[in-house]
Amino acid sequence: MSRSENIGDIYHSETKYYRDRTSGGRLIFPDISVFYKTYPNAEFVELPEPDLPQVKSIWDVIRNRRSIRQYSQDSISMNDLAILLWAIQGITAQRGDYSFRTSPSAGALYPIETYIMVKRVEGLDQGIYHYDVYKHRLDVIKKGDFGTELAHSALDQDMVDKSALTFVWTAVLARTKWKYRERAYRYIYMDAGHICQNAYLAGEALGLGCCAIGAFFDDEVNSVIGIDGKSEISVYLCAIGKKR
Repeated sequence: MSRSENIGDIYHSETKYYRDRTSGGRLIFPDISVFYKTYPNAEFVELPEPDLPQVKSIWDVIRNRRSIRQYSQDSISMNDLAILLWAIQGITAQRGDYSFRTSPSAGALYPIETYIMVKRVEGLDQGIYHYDVYKHRLDVIKKGDFGTELAHSALDQDMVDKSALTFVWTAVLARTKWKYRERAYRYIYMDAGHICQNAYLAGEALGLGCCAIGAFFDDEVNSVIGIDGKSEISVYLCAIGKKR
């Protein structure tokens, strides 16, 4: 690596597509079950079917969307949480055994998993949860108040500790890499961006404040939610709470 280049520049160059060559190799579509992470032995919490409210037009929602870093200490409802989760990753169409979701994904491979650090959700204990997309329920990872720990992992951004909940989005790398090889990382971050924007728009429609977070200590966040940081990595956070 020359002194004038850095690893980001090299990655971008090495993962370009050219008309006379692509990544090559025989592709074998994986078993459909790999697209849904589950915790089969975990305690779980059933979510209500999202009761979508009548809201202002999508144009007003887009116009009013902002990053909100200060929240009231009010709890959000379980229905609001269910709506947020449906908006970011809910299943909207079925084609045989295959499901399509509310957010787009490169190759419809859906590498992103959703974890939630819950502080104040009505009827839900504080703790770390995983969203089971297929069953629309929450897997209990561990209970307790992890707000301070997760905020510390996010460069001490205290909005994490003050929020009602914080989403942690991870990527299961193999879901995308089997098809896109090393270029997969580009698509993974695009997918996370699509999901986060849906969270912003749904949050605004519900009167909630949202703020995306890209600055965090990767290994510390991985440890808080309990992933290995190799086959599955943390890629994005989003704090959400009632507006002050």
